[in-house]
Amino acid sequence: MRFRTTITILVAIAAISGYGHAADPRYPDWPCVQAKVPEISLAAVWAGPPLDDVSGKWKDDAKVSALVAKLAARRTPLEEAQKAITEYLNGAADKTASGKLLFAGLFDALNAQRSQVMNGLERVTRKQREAADKIRTDTLALQALQGETAPDQAKIDELGNQLVWQTRIFEDRRNVIKFVCEVPTAIDQRLFALGRTIQQEIE
Repeated sequence: MRFRTTITILVAIAAISGYGHAADPRYPDWPCVQAKVPEISLAAVWAGPPLDDVSGKWKDDAKVSALVAKLAARRTPLEEAQKAITEYLNGAADKTASGKLLFAGLFDALNAQRSQVMNGLERVTRKQREAADKIRTDTLALQALQGETAPDQAKIDELGNQLVWQTRIFEDRRNVIKFVCEVPTAIDQRLFALGRTIQQEIE
């Protein structure tokens, strides 16, 4: 049993080693290797006509609002979204005005979606930091129990099992974070692709 608890300690230490050091000190809770870009730059995804005159107005158009919701949803395949854009603009009385309104909506919706994902990542990072501190504290407590002259095996086993569980949750969260870190980039790419489709239709 002592061997098992020693392994538990080593696994717990390995899990939290190096954790909590942000790549960019400006964003201490940002966990991704990808640089944090708080908002998508309009210039990076749109080379069409200026959108100043349609800013916020897309919400007043029920048809555009519904289409924006469909196109912004990641469950909607990109090809299907692009086809829906083409169909919508081909039926529009003023392609340019409708295209601008549609992209303004997509820009707002996907930026908001992206912010939500990024805020969620930072919330989980704060939880991970707390979890790492708890694992560190419990690891030291377990080592102290093992070092006693007359170690209480029941306490050692209980704390060892607790550490195994805490470490597993910590690792599961870390794996989820790695996956979710890809999402903001995927949103950027989706917005760029949809914007390009709109531009091609209104040129």
